[in-house]
Amino acid sequence: MQKSIKKYFPLFALPTLVAFAIAFLIPFIMGIYLSFTEFKTVTNATFVGLKNYTRAFQDKEFLTALWFTVKFTLVSIISINFFAFTVAMLLTKGIKGTNLFRTVFFMPNLIGGIVLGYIWQLIINGVLAPLERTITFSPTYGFWGLVVLMNWQLIGYMMIIYIAGIQNIPGDLIEAAKIDGANPWQILKNVTIPMIMPSFTICLFLTLTNSFKLFDQNLALTAGLPAKKTEMLALNIYNTFYGRVGWEGVGQAKAVLFFLMVAVIAISQLVLTRSKEVEQ
Repeated sequence: MQKSIKKYFPLFALPTLVAFAIAFLIPFIMGIYLSFTEFKTVTNATFVGLKNYTRAFQDKEFLTALWFTVKFTLVSIISINFFAFTVAMLLTKGIKGTNLFRTVFFMPNLIGGIVLGYIWQLIINGVLAPLERTITFSPTYGFWGLVVLMNWQLIGYMMIIYIAGIQNIPGDLIEAAKIDGANPWQILKNVTIPMIMPSFTICLFLTLTNSFKLFDQNLALTAGLPAKKTEMLALNIYNTFYGRVGWEGVGQAKAVLFFLMVAVIAISQLVLTRSKEVEQ
């Protein structure tokens, strides 16, 4: 059986590898090359070296979007994981209607980002209407609107991952801690959290990457208004590439920088949190 699998593995893997190369690998390599060129189409690219990267770092809109994205990501990571873990703890206590609550909390994750953005735009504008303001009146409104939207969308998803981790903790371990006189806080700190570190690793990775590369919700909720002060990195790259004539190469350079930033931060987070995991 093993010999047959090894024999025919290349045949069965070939379609997937071809699709991966056509849809991702080749465009990715071309994108890196185009970031060092000026171009209108991929067939008339002119090599310009690091000029596009220099222009990207000199672009105040890019730096503003970077700072806004970093702030948003930090707040979102903390708030989403705090509320998701809290809800998970509550829904593993055997309270009545647990399955219904889990379903209701998870449902927002099934709604598309564009739809979510417009839904929350209507809700927030309705709340601000008595003040004769909208979400685009102030960058502060836009920032917290995006945070609320992101929390509403992801808390239920992260909750499911935390619930799986909590339910995987051996009951004997909890009982032993209680017998030794540990109070609920000590059990949480010294037993529960260390034992579900794999869940923390996954949830931190997902919230970090999803927050950093947020695009469709940002486009639908604020579109970067007012004055592009609520524009996040992904939207800034899109607007640079498609909205500024002669800046296609700069937009591509921003995309490469964006990829490197997300990759470095995500890998660093994975290494850090995995080092804290407890072998079960």
